[in-house]
Amino acid sequence: MSGHFKRSTKRLIILLASLPAVILLLGSIYMLGMAYLEGTPREFWASMEWAAETITTTGYGADARWQHPLMNLLVIVTQFLGLFLTVLFFPVYVLPYFEEQFEARLPRTLPQMDGRVLIHRYGPAVDSLVSELKRVRIPLVILEQDDTLARSLQDRGYMVVVGKIEEQAELLNGVERARALVTNADDHMNAAFIMIARELGFQGTLLALSEDPLHRSAMEKIGATAVFTPSHVLAAALAARASTRLSPMAEGLHGLGDRVGLVEFRVQESSPLANQRLGDLRMRERHGVTVIGQWNDGHFHLAQGPSTRIEAGAILVAVGAHDNLRKVEHLATPINRQGPIVVAGFGTVGRKIVEMLKDAGESTTVIDVVPGEGVDVVGNILEHSTLERARLDQASAVVLALSSDSAGVFAAAVVRDYAQDLPLIARVNRASNVARLYQAGADFALSVGQIAGQILAHHLLGEDAILVEQRLKFSRVAAGGMTGAHPWRAGVREKTGAAIVAVERGEHVFVEFGEDFRVLEGDVLFVCGTVTGLDKYIQVFQAAFKDKSS
Repeated sequence: MSGHFKRSTKRLIILLASLPAVILLLGSIYMLGMAYLEGTPREFWASMEWAAETITTTGYGADARWQHPLMNLLVIVTQFLGLFLTVLFFPVYVLPYFEEQFEARLPRTLPQMDGRVLIHRYGPAVDSLVSELKRVRIPLVILEQDDTLARSLQDRGYMVVVGKIEEQAELLNGVERARALVTNADDHMNAAFIMIARELGFQGTLLALSEDPLHRSAMEKIGATAVFTPSHVLAAALAARASTRLSPMAEGLHGLGDRVGLVEFRVQESSPLANQRLGDLRMRERHGVTVIGQWNDGHFHLAQGPSTRIEAGAILVAVGAHDNLRKVEHLATPINRQGPIVVAGFGTVGRKIVEMLKDAGESTTVIDVVPGEGVDVVGNILEHSTLERARLDQASAVVLALSSDSAGVFAAAVVRDYAQDLPLIARVNRASNVARLYQAGADFALSVGQIAGQILAHHLLGEDAILVEQRLKFSRVAAGGMTGAHPWRAGVREKTGAAIVAVERGEHVFVEFGEDFRVLEGDVLFVCGTVTGLDKYIQVFQAAFKDKSS
């Protein structure tokens, strides 16, 4: 029966049950002491009264004089014991009990799962997906085993079920009716979740986020629809930004086709783009590149039209063919550095970055606080002595692959102060911290949540989107009202705040449009804008979002 009580209830019951025993023991000792040491015997109930008064620190009345040292010692010990119990009683036993009685109880069984997405274990990797599901109003349930995190999620308005599937497999009863499942636990727990869900009859899409790519095949064999390793995709994207020898494409990073890319690069003060208006630069006509917006002081500003001015020191966000983007990036950052690529942090992501860079023929210098094989400089990247030993002033770029976002922000500020023009690429855990990295001086920052969220959203929702900033997206839409019009001459940006950046026609993707180019009825357009801008585009041009399969 006691197994059904909460921990605080059990502790309170044990305390209340033990108090009479303590009073009986102390009262009996007192009664014997008064009889044989003091020579003034006390009756049983008088002795019990003394013990209760002393334990509760309420006083003794007239019985407050003792002659024998052992009796004085007994009284002193009992007084301190009573004081200790009094201090301990309320915060440790009473208050937790009442908090648990009055706080909202977390559900321990799944609700009706029709049309819902179940996410097993919350974390940075699924943070963007959770936000996206909420935005498109797809109901979701989060299965979490940590009570504190579960309550925090519940306070944020999410439906949460708490429990451990390895101890309570019945937690997943009813899962067979869910729309889709996503598991984000460690690989062993992922495997258990997959097997239990399939055993209970779930036949839909089941996606898993794995820590080790070697486990992907095994998870797929036991029932996963697809298995992804976001940390490795993130490492590939960061490595590609640090080296020109690597393709900027990373599997799952975006869906604009092999010929189209999105880049973010800092505009140096010496750049011919600095402090110029888009209308004067004519980036589309001259370079075949569409400027989406710019990061400035940690805030993303969407390009509003020809009058938008490119700020010196801002981070420009642009879309176009890869060759065109490289030319524009050279204009924005006309500094050609030679030297090794410094990688700070040698965890899972850092190791993968170094592996990819070495495979591409790049030389690397690895900094980490823990010595080990592959670490070239042991030290803290926040210290200038470490940067000097790593010869940061001779590097071609630095990649921050630190496990903590707060450490990453601080390190970005330190590195930027030490080497103002050095290309600085940073790994982020939570997408909400990308802006802080840019404000601290990073030239490019990408979070595992952005990577995983985009991959999962693509498979669950059929979306092809690049998440540049929490409010900015690329989406595939039907031609609609743009049929017969030129992508850059229909006033799309002026009317909706969005922009057409590419046109997919059969197997071809166009990113440059001549004067005679016109949108055809079967074309698919890649449109960039805020969520509001995209919705307005759909209304103004009578279009519809397209799945990749359609």
